[in-house]
Amino acid sequence: MAPLTQLNEEEVMFRDVVRKFARTEIAPISKQMDEHAKLDPALLKKIFAQGLMGVDIAEEFGGQGGTFFQSILVIEELAAVDPAVSVAVDVQNTLVNNAIARWGTTEQKQKYLPRLAEDTVGSYCLSEAGAGSDAFALTASAKQVEGGWQIDGQKLWITNAAEAGLFLVFATVDSSADYKGVTCFLVDRDAPGLSVGKKEDKLGIRASSTCEVVLSGVRVGAEAILGEVGKGYKVAIETLNEGRIGIGAQMVGLAQGALDHAVSYAKQRKQFGKPIGDFQGVQFALAECAVEIEAARLLVYNAARLRDAGLEFVQQAAMAKYYASTIAENVASRAVEVFGGAGFSKEYPVEKLYRDAKIGRIYEGTSNMQRVVIAKHLLR
Repeated sequence: MAPLTQLNEEEVMFRDVVRKFARTEIAPISKQMDEHAKLDPALLKKIFAQGLMGVDIAEEFGGQGGTFFQSILVIEELAAVDPAVSVAVDVQNTLVNNAIARWGTTEQKQKYLPRLAEDTVGSYCLSEAGAGSDAFALTASAKQVEGGWQIDGQKLWITNAAEAGLFLVFATVDSSADYKGVTCFLVDRDAPGLSVGKKEDKLGIRASSTCEVVLSGVRVGAEAILGEVGKGYKVAIETLNEGRIGIGAQMVGLAQGALDHAVSYAKQRKQFGKPIGDFQGVQFALAECAVEIEAARLLVYNAARLRDAGLEFVQQAAMAKYYASTIAENVASRAVEVFGGAGFSKEYPVEKLYRDAKIGRIYEGTSNMQRVVIAKHLLR
């Protein structure tokens, strides 16, 4: 296994291409997308054209044939410029694509993976009003009918819902079986009875759509089941374990972006006749940020490397997500302070990164849930 933060030549070249794309294509419109709370459709097409929505989809299905680690590099580099764009790409790669690649039949892979690599956004519909940390307390239900299944229910806080052409919908087929009654269905956006409702007006990552998804008598065939009937909990748990690494990468990228802005400003801003970066108080704050980011990056890269090597990574993924989301909030806050009054203004990007950071400790498993996972592995 390669040293944790050492990238091979191919990974360095790949990262640099993504970094250049983020800085030239995303940075100029990031503020505009945040203000309008909408992902630019033209940018989304460019992201697909770059192959960033199908990083580790096999080449035979139209993807890049890359590694999970490479998808983590993408998420990190995009987040350094705009975490809202990053999370849209993150959900596509670490949740939707991975779930279908692992659990899908040959026919499902042939039908959906080429679309997901080329032009179709995927959405992961698990959360409900009463199903957050208690992820399988689902009220969305699916019952067998002639020719397949009928799905009814309401999903909340669904990322990518506004743009999605494919929804992975988790519903209960047998409420008496508890979590073992949960099943995952592949539902196309144009399925009669599926509608995308209220879009949340969020504190941060505003360009990323977070919406209600309503399923009213949605009919699907038996071929729409991903995995097996009653095995939806396994689909969810295994993909969310990987998704935690993606969120960790997003938070590392966000923190790095905030630090880069703070360092640049500290070199330029003068007080008492010299750059504020010459003052020890500012230097110490920047140094602490750099240490925290490197530690978080080590955790994220380690979890991703373990996953690609086929080794146990669940505890490491929880550690990465927990720590990276914690330091992202801390680093973004310090960056605002380095900017002083200017940092409190929307004119500078650290204000946005500070808002964007908060969600890291909440979605795809709260910090408390990560502590539970880590402790269970310690005590096992």
